[in-house]
Amino acid sequence: MIEELLPEAVVVVEAYGHEDADTPLFPEEAALMTRAVAKRRGEFAAVRSCARRAMEKLGVPPQPVLPGERGAPRWPAGLAGSMTHCDGYCAAALVRATDLASLGIDAETHGPLPEGVLPSVSLPAEADRLRELAAERPDIHWDRLLFSAKESVYKAWFPLTGKWLDFMEADIDLTADGTFRATLLVPGPRVGARRVGHFDGRWTAGRGLIATAIAVPHG
Repeated sequence: MIEELLPEAVVVVEAYGHEDADTPLFPEEAALMTRAVAKRRGEFAAVRSCARRAMEKLGVPPQPVLPGERGAPRWPAGLAGSMTHCDGYCAAALVRATDLASLGIDAETHGPLPEGVLPSVSLPAEADRLRELAAERPDIHWDRLLFSAKESVYKAWFPLTGKWLDFMEADIDLTADGTFRATLLVPGPRVGARRVGHFDGRWTAGRGLIATAIAVPHG
């Protein structure tokens, strides 16, 4: 799902169903799950199994992936990455920090958002565009895709800024051809000598899922 959305330098490992849910955790990780319900523990373990396999593919010894500020994963030095999980699916994407400044991935079950959620996560212009896209591609739940894109935007944004980004602070322009642009409505992060004003991303749908991904280059 997600590998096809990202540059070749990015290593993506995915798991479907209950695969890897019983993967042993590092002690530091297990300590965070002592009071978690079984479903939460399984998701936590499965996505970290994906992350460790991605580390190995990059030649990095597997290490704990602990949540940092606002729950963002803390990666080993020299790596940038992102993780996602939803019912029946999880994935981790890792890249050497010399190859990309940041990346963000998200996967969602391909179905409509719960009633009342869309107005709380979308700008009026976005909602207007979703109606036009729905007429063109009624097979896609565009409201859920917009939500996923905003999640990917935040995951790419936070490692560059260390700041919260509200749903209303990025204007997502989705296209039917599998791409989108997120225009930042607040001052963007500095990446090298430039200030970033937008993120470009890609999306796909299949196997009952919608997935979005953003790769932020250095230059």
